[in-house]
Amino acid sequence: MDQLRETLKVHQLRTTTCREDVLSTFINKKNALSHGDLEGALGENYDRVTIYRTLKTFLEKGIIHKVLDDEGLRYALCSHSCSEEKHQHDHIHFKCNICGKTNCLENQLIPEIALPQGYKPENFNLLIQGTCPSCNN
Repeated sequence: MDQLRETLKVHQLRTTTCREDVLSTFINKKNALSHGDLEGALGENYDRVTIYRTLKTFLEKGIIHKVLDDEGLRYALCSHSCSEEKHQHDHIHFKCNICGKTNCLENQLIPEIALPQGYKPENFNLLIQGTCPSCNN
């Protein structure tokens, strides 16, 4: 509970039970979650709009980042290097074809890609699909 409150404090956010519960869900699940995943995990404690607003606030403050996979938009916790001013997400995401979980591979960086003249990249997203270590046994 102290870690949750400290994270919110560092990002200059007021502590609410919804923010604590959403953040706790990300920490406990350890993989990228969709809005629907959060709704399922939190039960009927919060409505769709409250969860959406919490996700939007967490995105803006650098607590979570967007992850695109073959099923749509998911969110994952940011590393400690993210802030409201700068998100640093040049890592690979991996989706397991068996369990369906999408994880950040923080130490696996997206290779540099030379774009044609005139193109200016702003975001990178690389998704690899296969079998995770848990399902590979």
